Amino acid sequence: MASVFSLPSSITLTPLILLLSISQVAPSLPQWPLSRIPVVLPQTTEDRPAPHFQADARLDVISPCDPECHKMAPPPSYSDLRSILSYETLHSNGHLTETAVGIYGYARPKTTLATPSRQKRQIFGHDGRFSIVGRDYLLNYPFSAAVKLSTGCSGTLVGDRHVLTAAHCVHDGKNYVKGAQKLRVGFLKPKQHDNSASATNATNGNNRRPSPDKMKFQWIRAKRTHVPKGWIKGNANDIGMDYDYALLELKKAHKRRHMKLGVSPSAKQLPGRRVQFSGYDNDRPGQLVYRFCRAGEETSDLLYQHCDAQPGASGSGVYARMWDRRSRRWERKVIGVFSGHQWVDRDGASQEFNVAVRVTPLKYAQICYWIKGNYVDCREG
Repeated sequence: MASVFSLPSSITLTPLILLLSISQVAPSLPQWPLSRIPVVLPQTTEDRPAPHFQADARLDVISPCDPECHKMAPPPSYSDLRSILSYETLHSNGHLTETAVGIYGYARPKTTLATPSRQKRQIFGHDGRFSIVGRDYLLNYPFSAAVKLSTGCSGTLVGDRHVLTAAHCVHDGKNYVKGAQKLRVGFLKPKQHDNSASATNATNGNNRRPSPDKMKFQWIRAKRTHVPKGWIKGNANDIGMDYDYALLELKKAHKRRHMKLGVSPSAKQLPGRRVQFSGYDNDRPGQLVYRFCRAGEETSDLLYQHCDAQPGASGSGVYARMWDRRSRRWERKVIGVFSGHQWVDRDGASQEFNVAVRVTPLKYAQICYWIKGNYVDCREG
């Protein structure tokens, strides 16, 4: 039976609260690694033909490449990386540009060996998802940082005007999807009480007031959308999955606390090897759904995990909470983007994975530049 996260059920919330609020006790607890961040700088920008906006947004991803296939792929050259990290920018008026980038101070990472995992389903046995209900939770961090896209996906606030999501939520690898030009981002907020109805109820002797926990979405238009060419060029190839992320810039500030961006540590460095994220799964309309789970296999760009999820959750920011030695406090940071339910042809049989795109130092440098507009504020991951 699906779990429900509500304000009065304090007893059932204990394990969740402990996970969300680990006490500051010993310095030996998991710490954010100190990462050396390269510089990804825009060089030239050119106009591109106007998009068609014809395809429907897909809420899942199909790829012929499984974890072993990804790990066997040769590492991209410097020239390849420049091409992959070049990006398109879609403006709300339909204007499209392509920007070439330069990469500086990049050191190739060591290959990560992963522990095999054989569980590959959207829901792994008992459904471990929690529906977040009650305004005291929905309107407070970290749940308040989760947003919904008008194309049906989820996203995470990573700046005063910025939302991190999956590239496939706005682009199918060939062109921008329906709704991408007039893309909107939804924030769950309480419904306004109907004062006239309340007065009528009071007159009739009915003291019941409208439920304070009824929520609705308030929408903000996206001003521009950045998508890396690694997704656009590689969606039909093995490498496309590695770059399934996009950044939206809103037309106005949202005034909520956003989540910091972080470089993804290896799975073994995560507290309990666990990751967590919140999104708007389609099978629970209008509800924010939270989950946490153990990370499984990993490549340098992808994290395969066992989090229960359904379409609609794709684009959610995968995050962890660890001690930050620079700020000397516990910090939640987005370390990946939930790409969704991936179907893979393996030895002639279809198998399933839940996959997240990891924020590598190069991706951090690119996304941070999109947010900050300079590289000086992006040297520490």
